[in-house]
Amino acid sequence: MKNKVLIRTIRSVEHPLMEDFMYEAIYHPDPMNPYPKEVIYYPQVRVYWNNWGTEKDDHCLLALMDDKPIGAVWTRTFPGELKGCGYINEHTPEIAIALFKEYRNHGIGTEMMQQMITLMKENGYRQVSLSITKGNPAIRLYERLGFKVIDENEEDYIMLMGLE
Repeated sequence: MKNKVLIRTIRSVEHPLMEDFMYEAIYHPDPMNPYPKEVIYYPQVRVYWNNWGTEKDDHCLLALMDDKPIGAVWTRTFPGELKGCGYINEHTPEIAIALFKEYRNHGIGTEMMQQMITLMKENGYRQVSLSITKGNPAIRLYERLGFKVIDENEEDYIMLMGLE
């Protein structure tokens, strides 16, 4: 990547981008047969992005190149009935990341995650979790950053990182 990437807090006028980033965050094991975009409207997925910015634990960093959004990393806690797939408890934010395909494998995702981890520490969070589909190569990134697998089900690993 020759162009410089800017990572900054998402602005309220950019909140509608969360739908597109949610779709990009979903791992497609068969790229030739991707999931339909409608999956982001399923309640268990919608909980990650719906009404973005209305909850106190909603934090999002947007990655831009030449003023064009190319990725996002965000955290959210789930105090309501619906929980995220990497839910630990109501005080542990769950992190999600999305980067458009052409910008992957250039270190941008690593930088986005590092900046979000710093933001979480600065805001006094003790830990952060995530859920990752088994077979998703991004697990190597999460392990390098310090996330540890603490649980699993048939499809996913639940990972946790202490921030203290």
